[in-house]
Amino acid sequence: MTSISVLTNVHFKGLFGDHEGKNEKDLLNLSENKNLLIIQIVKYKNSSTSINDIKIDNLNLKNETLNISSNNDTRILWNGPNNWLLVSTKKELLKEIIEKFDETNFAVTNLSHSRAIIELEGENAKEVLKKGCPYNFNALKKNNCLNSTFNGMSVTIDVLDDNPNKIRIFTLRSFGESLYHSITDACLEFGYKSI
Repeated sequence: MTSISVLTNVHFKGLFGDHEGKNEKDLLNLSENKNLLIIQIVKYKNSSTSINDIKIDNLNLKNETLNISSNNDTRILWNGPNNWLLVSTKKELLKEIIEKFDETNFAVTNLSHSRAIIELEGENAKEVLKKGCPYNFNALKKNNCLNSTFNGMSVTIDVLDDNPNKIRIFTLRSFGESLYHSITDACLEFGYKSI
């Protein structure tokens, strides 16, 4: 079965907004990210299993607010106390996850096809997010994440890099088109390249 992107009918490549007379490298880059493995892992309250003993793709689960464990292929986002969102380009990790997180101690849910993912890159990426999200983005740095809202839609924000700013924004699939329109509208004053 082939997954159809929620943004198929709205994401068009090109230059948009206030881009005239600007160097293309100074514009924001906006893209859709798809075909990622997205797994939510929740440790049950009555579980006595230590997360310190478990590694996925050589990464630990950090139980620290806003923090992420990452390598080139996989990112494990802190999603709340004893709650993580694993995002990876390696779809074969699902087998390892199922083996390591037994169902008596953990709830493991595959969210891969239930999310729309937008990546925003450029100097003004945080300025775009400030327009719709009530968080102090000046304090957010590389390998930080948060759950919040953007213009009333629930989002998970993952800071991939901060030189230049590169941010991945996750939302429920049903909010995908609305989030896309909200983000692109907020990008117009800076000019952006949709890739």
